[in-house]
Amino acid sequence: MSQIIVSKQRAIRKDNPLLNMVGKVLLYVVLIAVALFTLIPFVWMISSSLKLDREVFVYPIRWIPEVFHWENYTLIWQKVPLVTYFKNTAFIAIVVTFLQTLTSSFAAYAFAKLHFKGRDVLFMAYIATIAVPWQAYMLPQFIMMRSMGLYDTLWAMVVLQAFSAFGVFLMRQFYQSIPTELCEAARIDGLSEYGIWARIMLPLSKAAIATLVIFTFVGTWNDYMGPMIYLTRDVNKTIQVGLRRFIQENSSDYHLIMAASLCSLLPVSVVFLCLQKYFIEGIATSGLKG
Repeated sequence: MSQIIVSKQRAIRKDNPLLNMVGKVLLYVVLIAVALFTLIPFVWMISSSLKLDREVFVYPIRWIPEVFHWENYTLIWQKVPLVTYFKNTAFIAIVVTFLQTLTSSFAAYAFAKLHFKGRDVLFMAYIATIAVPWQAYMLPQFIMMRSMGLYDTLWAMVVLQAFSAFGVFLMRQFYQSIPTELCEAARIDGLSEYGIWARIMLPLSKAAIATLVIFTFVGTWNDYMGPMIYLTRDVNKTIQVGLRRFIQENSSDYHLIMAASLCSLLPVSVVFLCLQKYFIEGIATSGLKG
């Protein structure tokens, strides 16, 4: 009965183009309203970055400042070593993203296209580590980094994040959608497993790689707890930890915090804009197989 009602409603919509147009207009209005609502914090951050500190929390909110204080974007580089923080964060984010993409794609290829004893059990055991909260093994990691002499070095953050169970899971699911016959034909032609991975799997998995790069880069760039624990010297701190320098004992420069936060968003935005084509393509084709 319900199927008959639905089919009748679809028939009515097809016969009535005005109804279809009204429905689309309402849908776009709702989507635009939701998008504008989600952009409110970002707009407030931009507005606050161009104000004086005493004007940031004025009520009611003044969205457009009376005077635009562009000098805030100059002060943030003079008040704290922001260039050093950006260099440290960029080094960690780029190296970790490269290593995670490399190791995840290697492991995913083995779990998806190679057959060896205990493969499925090993994969399930590795993926199960995603469910373990970081706080559960935070102390053993700290002791391990200190014993290895990597405490208070940027390489501590690189070593800890070079491998990702989520990345392996993501890449494996995509590799499974690639026909196994391609790998078998390549093996018959004498191509090694490394050659199959480099010449067949990687070129066909641009969408999955782009997705993993975006998730890894954004997560590493915005990481706060890791650098807060393992990096103590000011010369090694990242941008997210360095933002605390604008918070003094008895006062906080919220206008400078907003300006520095806006600058810290630019690299993440650039990475997403450069890879959004492949990222959206991966979402659009995630339900297809073969």
